[in-house]
Amino acid sequence: MTSLLPRVKARVVLHAHRRVRGLLEGEYAAVTTGRGTDFTDLREYVRGDDVKDLDWKASARTGALLVKRFTAERKHHVLLVVATGRGLAAHAEVGTPKRDLAVTVAGVVGWLAVQHGDLVGLLHGDADGVHGLPPRGGELHVERALEQVHEACSPYAAAGDLVALLRHVARTVRCRTILLLVCEDEEPTPEVVALLRRLAVQHEVLVASLGDLDPTTVPAGSAAYDVDVAGGAGALPAWLRDDPVLAAELADEATARHGRLDEALARLGIAHERVVDADGAVRSVLALLQQHRHARGR
Repeated sequence: MTSLLPRVKARVVLHAHRRVRGLLEGEYAAVTTGRGTDFTDLREYVRGDDVKDLDWKASARTGALLVKRFTAERKHHVLLVVATGRGLAAHAEVGTPKRDLAVTVAGVVGWLAVQHGDLVGLLHGDADGVHGLPPRGGELHVERALEQVHEACSPYAAAGDLVALLRHVARTVRCRTILLLVCEDEEPTPEVVALLRRLAVQHEVLVASLGDLDPTTVPAGSAAYDVDVAGGAGALPAWLRDDPVLAAELADEATARHGRLDEALARLGIAHERVVDADGAVRSVLALLQQHRHARGR
């Protein structure tokens, strides 16, 4: 199988390189009193400061005691939580499997994290269980995580089970993390909402949901879309696919479902973006990170 991370990196560089460089600037380090690795600035001495941080030359020039401030490097734990299963073997749009969108979304966040020296972990699961990789650094580790996600999303995999996955995360992940949840456009059931609320108390949670293919847009005779991977149903017959009333009702139902999910996540204070196509996947991830950044500042 072709390496997945280089494909993700190519999308980031081609579509959003400048935004990526500026987006997370300052997000992975904090100015603190005390010693660090990079000099930041000077400020006046206050009682309790370490005398080792006094800048005697600058103090002599200004006539006031000044201490040096440093940027303290802080490694974050970034956890990629992907609700895998056969549902992600379906398509988000004609020609774009959800599996590819999941790999792109997780890959962009994972790659940005390791570029800042952070540790990236993975948990993915379906009705057959939860699997993953412990937090580590480096692009090779992110590549292995993406391969696991890719292989776990096939028509022969078990059905997805978001509730079981979230329960596992809530039960086993103790360290505070930046938690990215990648899942299908789920109905916000009370159990899902309760689990997300619990996770949001301990972690910084972001959600990227993957859009569904509108069956009325599938070209007639497209064998690749003839079976519903979730339930095994066949494709819509041509006379039904071309029915404008059905198309309008499907669109209204999707809009209502999206609204319920958006509203539920907004009430929890969780940043959320919907990823619907390959061309907009990177832009959606950057918008998600930007939304989360602004939410933290409020």
